[in-house]
Amino acid sequence: MTEARTSAEPETGGTGPGFRSVSMTRTAHGELDVTNVRGGTIHIGTGETDDFTPVELLLTAIAGCSAVDVDFITAKRAEPTEFTVTSSGTKVRDEQGNHIEDLEVTFRVRFPEGADGDRARDMLPRAIAQSHDRLCSVSRTVQIGTPVTMRED
Repeated sequence: MTEARTSAEPETGGTGPGFRSVSMTRTAHGELDVTNVRGGTIHIGTGETDDFTPVELLLTAIAGCSAVDVDFITAKRAEPTEFTVTSSGTKVRDEQGNHIEDLEVTFRVRFPEGADGDRARDMLPRAIAQSHDRLCSVSRTVQIGTPVTMRED
């Protein structure tokens, strides 16, 4: 096992570089409260209630990260009249164990008529590509296959 990771820099919650962490506390069988360093909380479960499951949170993180990127880029040109993002994948069990295949994020973004809307519409495909290819740290982490270390404290 390797040493527990620590950072000399304080944790951040913005979009810039820096150390990140969340903590989880068991509340019931298969249920956890998750807290970030800013005090935000969510409740996760197994899918037997309306709580998000860990897989749904992975889909949310991938889509949410790219949605924020695309919104920041396109809204500089025009405010969208519609902005919805869908994230999906198929959970499988095979010789590699449990994992998600066929991850896909679909953007439905509409802008008002006029020159500003035209500029935003023209920028949309490039914004999606930039998020996919270099900006979204969540999907980039999944795509490059970053190792995950598990340890007991």
